[in-house]
Amino acid sequence: MGQYFSLSAASFLLASGYAGAWSVLEPAGEEAQQIAVLFWVMLSGGALIWLGVVGLLLHSALFNRRRLAEKSASRIILWGGVVFPSATLCALLAYALWLMPGLRPFAQASSAALRIEVTGRQFWWEVVYHPSQGSPVASANEIRLPVGERVELTLKSADVIHSFWIPPLGGKMDMIPGRINRLSLKATKPGVFRGPCAEYCGTSHALMAFSAVAMEPEAFRSWLAAQAIPAPSAGASGSALFLRHGCGSCHFVAGTDARGTIGPDLSHLGSRVTVGAGILPNTEDAVARFIARPELIKPGSSMPAFDMLPPDDVRAIAAWLRGLQ
Repeated sequence: MGQYFSLSAASFLLASGYAGAWSVLEPAGEEAQQIAVLFWVMLSGGALIWLGVVGLLLHSALFNRRRLAEKSASRIILWGGVVFPSATLCALLAYALWLMPGLRPFAQASSAALRIEVTGRQFWWEVVYHPSQGSPVASANEIRLPVGERVELTLKSADVIHSFWIPPLGGKMDMIPGRINRLSLKATKPGVFRGPCAEYCGTSHALMAFSAVAMEPEAFRSWLAAQAIPAPSAGASGSALFLRHGCGSCHFVAGTDARGTIGPDLSHLGSRVTVGAGILPNTEDAVARFIARPELIKPGSSMPAFDMLPPDDVRAIAAWLRGLQ
């Protein structure tokens, strides 16, 4: 059953345009651009060494089969087998070291106007935005960044080791219990990208992901301002069912009496790209399925099943959650 849902999630992501959003070779960030350049340079250097060795082998096997004098053979081994590969590898290493400050630009992170605190949990992501002015803004399972502006991410774990990675934007960074790691990113083009957990963390490790949305700066600031206040539909009729059935004991929804801190913040769930930490499209049906039988979609999830509720109640809660824009 788990394999079925994994395949379904993968099919959804591919169909919705995520295929390009997985690739480190389609960079949309400063750090990812340098990583892609480093990859192609390393690949070229390795190919150069390989072609040189294979070329010598073919030349000896097909065109020049006479026995070489010991002195000539020693020269070929010295220059072709030692000097040339060593010089090429040293040049590649020097280039990689020269790129390092740009791949981990910690010095520039201190001037970032926005800090995003991300905490890895089994099997979802807690996200809190800390703008230079204003109060923190909580979210979950989705990260939004302004294009052209550097953002500092502080990465933590609440349980086991996770690893934060947005391939088109930059390199990965481990999230270790009891430690805070820092990562600095600068998106260079708008888009929706996929961020997986890159460290095995339990049963649903492969089903723990998030959407990374790079937005134009003004659009991002408008979005963040909207996230800082309760959704207009927070007080709609579905909120009563949400509270009556105990959902507010685990989840927080701004503008309601739901004050839980165990599960993801659902204050603006309807505005997110996916539900279930990156594995289902954000539709009313997907939300209802997750409410009813979360263990079928995400094995090992700590959320209990609510399939004992009347189907009309489940659908009403799902519709209300989808309306939290």
